[in-house]
Amino acid sequence: MLIRKMSATFGRLQNQSLELQDGLNIIEAPNEAGKSTWCAFLSAMLFGINSRERDKAGFIADKNRFAPWAGVSMSGRLDCLAEDRELTLTRSTRRQTAPMGEFQAVYAGTGEPVPGLTGPSCGETLLGVSREVFERSAFIRQAGLAITQDPGLERRIAALITSGEEGTSYSEAADTLKKQLNRRRHNKTGQLPALEEELRETERQLEELEELEVQLFSARGRTEALEAEKAALEEELAACDRWEASRRHQAQAQAETAARETAERAADLRRRTEEERIPENDAIGRLRGAIVNLETVRRSLKKAREEQDEARKQALRAEAAVNDSPFAGHTPEQAARLPLSLEPRPRLPLWGALLALAAGLGVWAALFVFARQILSMSAVLPLSLGCGCGAGGLCLLVLGILTAQRQKRWETRAAEVRRQRQGELESFTALCRAAEAAQSDLSAKSAAAETLYNTLTTNEQGILLEVRRFAPAAFDVPAADAALRACAVRRRELTEAVGAAREARLRCDLLAQQAPAPGDGEEDLPAPARDRDAVAAGLEETRNALAAARSEADRLSGQLHALGDPVVLRSSAAHLRQEIEVLEGEYGAIQLAMEALTSANTALQTRFSPELGRRAAEIFRELTDGRYTGVTLDRSFHLSAEPAGDSVSRDAALLSAGAADQLYLAVRLAVCDLVLPAETRVPIVLDDALTNFDNARCAAALRYLRSAAENRQILLFTCHSREAEFFAGDDGVSIQRLTEGGALV
Repeated sequence: MLIRKMSATFGRLQNQSLELQDGLNIIEAPNEAGKSTWCAFLSAMLFGINSRERDKAGFIADKNRFAPWAGVSMSGRLDCLAEDRELTLTRSTRRQTAPMGEFQAVYAGTGEPVPGLTGPSCGETLLGVSREVFERSAFIRQAGLAITQDPGLERRIAALITSGEEGTSYSEAADTLKKQLNRRRHNKTGQLPALEEELRETERQLEELEELEVQLFSARGRTEALEAEKAALEEELAACDRWEASRRHQAQAQAETAARETAERAADLRRRTEEERIPENDAIGRLRGAIVNLETVRRSLKKAREEQDEARKQALRAEAAVNDSPFAGHTPEQAARLPLSLEPRPRLPLWGALLALAAGLGVWAALFVFARQILSMSAVLPLSLGCGCGAGGLCLLVLGILTAQRQKRWETRAAEVRRQRQGELESFTALCRAAEAAQSDLSAKSAAAETLYNTLTTNEQGILLEVRRFAPAAFDVPAADAALRACAVRRRELTEAVGAAREARLRCDLLAQQAPAPGDGEEDLPAPARDRDAVAAGLEETRNALAAARSEADRLSGQLHALGDPVVLRSSAAHLRQEIEVLEGEYGAIQLAMEALTSANTALQTRFSPELGRRAAEIFRELTDGRYTGVTLDRSFHLSAEPAGDSVSRDAALLSAGAADQLYLAVRLAVCDLVLPAETRVPIVLDDALTNFDNARCAAALRYLRSAAENRQILLFTCHSREAEFFAGDDGVSIQRLTEGGALV
């Protein structure tokens, strides 16, 4: 068999593929990259997954351990070459309780099913060995290098060194004989002690038999007397039942009459309701709800109109306040542009200038006349002009000071007037804005009141139009409400009548079911002499007594049947003695057979162990570069190694971890050479099997695997890079590297 490609959704592997070549394949990947998962996937594709395994302490079943991490269903595909035909194997999961339980095998490229290849038999058909033999030979894990004893492996080995048939196994045969021996006698258990105890019990039963027969005769007499009394009471109770049945027939007739009358009344009410066009309850409820809503709208309209009146009053008051303002008739902008009522700004009067001129001329003339008498003309004129000018200037100065004081008083007054005007403008502006807000509020509330009025009018007209369809006299809301109330009463009467008719009919039908068909003369039956409850109580008491008597008789009869007939019991005792004698003879024969089987197993072991030990020694010598030359093992695969130049063998437990792994690997490979069928070329899978090897012995192991791969495909999964480096440049070895996520690099 040659594996071409594996594609898996299995554990950490999510839709990942691994392509393989013939010969030696080295798959290098770091820890937790999926190497062991690929190995488990290959085993699952060949032999399936045991869905009956359960998790235990320290052990996780494969169906849970390798459940896809992504939460999807487990599935896979295996492309391989078997018997010169390319095959495609697929496994998928239909039910979560049976992972990878759906199997299909087809010839590649055709889709034609492979005959005789099923899910349970796939691995054994393709490889030629069972799962147990494959896992203990060609499926080599680091944690499972040691070989354990298995009946399948024993049968395979026995077939190689005896007749070639795989139907015998010493451990299975020994277990079977041991079970048969224990089945007959094991301390105080087994068939022989049971038969001896049964014989003693049979003899005891014979002694009890006669005493039980006397007690049974007495119990049966009491049972017959109670049965006669029970029959009489049952007849009396039947008479009570017939009388009560006649009463039920009368009640049924009355119920039939009542049901007919109530049905007629309900039909009459339904007819009148249809003639008067009384609406359905949902229409009545809707219209009455609309009338209730009208009252709500009316209250809302009243409140809206009150708010409208209040808003109108507020608007009138605001408008009156604006009209009372001194700026009435103007807008705030226009009022701001109105001129202030102020006196003209004071200026130097013309008469003051003329007065100053006159004063200057007067002073000049006076000084001119006076000085002329004293001084010469040349001195008088400048002096008089200067004094005249000084007098005129002084007069102008006095007038200017007085004018400046008046201007200052005018400006103070003007500032006060402006401040007063600004306050009046602000008040006027606020009044205008308040008037506008009041008018806007009035408009909004008027619109709301108008809307509510229109809604009220429209709804009221709609209700009245709809009510007048069945109540033409309803021209206002109160009349419409009264009409709707009357319709509701009529509908309630109809509903009650229909319910009463239904209940009467149900009661009539129930009575008809309970009451049997009347027999002849049942209508005139006389009343029973005793009350039915008294008769039933007496019957129940008699039945209890009869049941107790029958139980006693049955108990005694059961004991008699359990003890058996004296003749049968005596015959059974004789038969038991005969069986005991036969089983004792078989017990001795099985003991002799076990002794013979042990002797034969010893002889078989002496033929098998040397051949396997010789082949394992050859491989172990090559793996250790001649450090060890011999390997011995017994049929339970207990190993010892013989160092070169030393005749004393060393137990495998005394070797180092690396040397022990090399010894176990050598035995594994020897088992593969001797046990696995050559025609199927079973692939060998090694999962980190060389981890504990040093570099030198790892190289020796790789050389051996390279030569062994010429006859079969070998898959070596490793977490180290030394294996790939060792075969660098060797085209006959396929090397792949997986990332931590499982992808190829």
